[in-house]
Amino acid sequence: MTQMTMIQAINQALRLEMHDDPNVLLFGEDVAKNGGVFRATEGLYDAFGEDRVFDTPLAESGIGGLALGLAMQQFRPVMEIQFFGFVFEAMDSIVSQMARLRYRSGGAYHAPVTIRSPFGGGVKTPELHSDNLEGLFYQCPGLKVIIPSNPYDAKGLLIAAIRDNDPVIFLEHMKLYRSFREEVPEESYTVEIGKARVTRSGSDITIITYGAMVREAMKAAESLAKEKIDAEIIDLRTINPLDTATIIQSIQKTGRAVVVQEAQKQAGIGAQVIAEINDRVLLHLDAPVGRVYAPDTVFPFAAAEEQWLPKAKDIIEKVQETIRF
Repeated sequence: MTQMTMIQAINQALRLEMHDDPNVLLFGEDVAKNGGVFRATEGLYDAFGEDRVFDTPLAESGIGGLALGLAMQQFRPVMEIQFFGFVFEAMDSIVSQMARLRYRSGGAYHAPVTIRSPFGGGVKTPELHSDNLEGLFYQCPGLKVIIPSNPYDAKGLLIAAIRDNDPVIFLEHMKLYRSFREEVPEESYTVEIGKARVTRSGSDITIITYGAMVREAMKAAESLAKEKIDAEIIDLRTINPLDTATIIQSIQKTGRAVVVQEAQKQAGIGAQVIAEINDRVLLHLDAPVGRVYAPDTVFPFAAAEEQWLPKAKDIIEKVQETIRF
């Protein structure tokens, strides 16, 4: 075991898979000699050479098309969208082509493409860099969507994504890149795609969240414990496929739930999670499901970011409201 940041865990996952599988290729804007904007790919160009780690033009549509073509030729491309707000240029390749390829070809072709991209607020990036667009891709059948909240999961889930025969969106929250360290095995391992994790066991209410909001939920739970409110926290880890079984099991125990997302109310996947709860365990609820989210506006400029993003205090208030119902 070694103490790693999330960026180090991601880099090691890429290094291990490239070492073990010569068909894994890595490309995107500035990922080669520069090692990427956040240095997620640092050292990989030197280790594996320009035929396997290479820069692309500033053209996301070209990156997506290249990844699709390589996947159809038995490669396992890992393409980077430098910031997820720029993904719209590659939507045709991802949604119209990669997501449908296995179905369209009757299983003759697969699209084992991993689409890595940083996103998320709290680091005061310029416009378009922080946007939470995961909800758009949740709504696209044929795509898996992963959002890790910690280094251990990031490494295991990224390895699982690269080995998967279907296209995977792998979103890396920028605020989590270097904000903390944890023990991560140095050897290769996988974390199951589609399996949530109970990060804190509790008996009074279930908090369901993902990405950077997991840490805000943990802060909230610590404060709530002082009020004798015992919160269980579920880190979804994968939002598509969604682990409804873990959610159901928790709510059957606690009888109350709050869903937390960084994205705007109309974005993210909070509404879908609540719909699943209502469909499956409505009669186990002692109160309506609470919801914490950002305002329904475009992501603000840096000066207003801290006022806009959901915080632990917002989670605490919503939990208290749900408990009092």
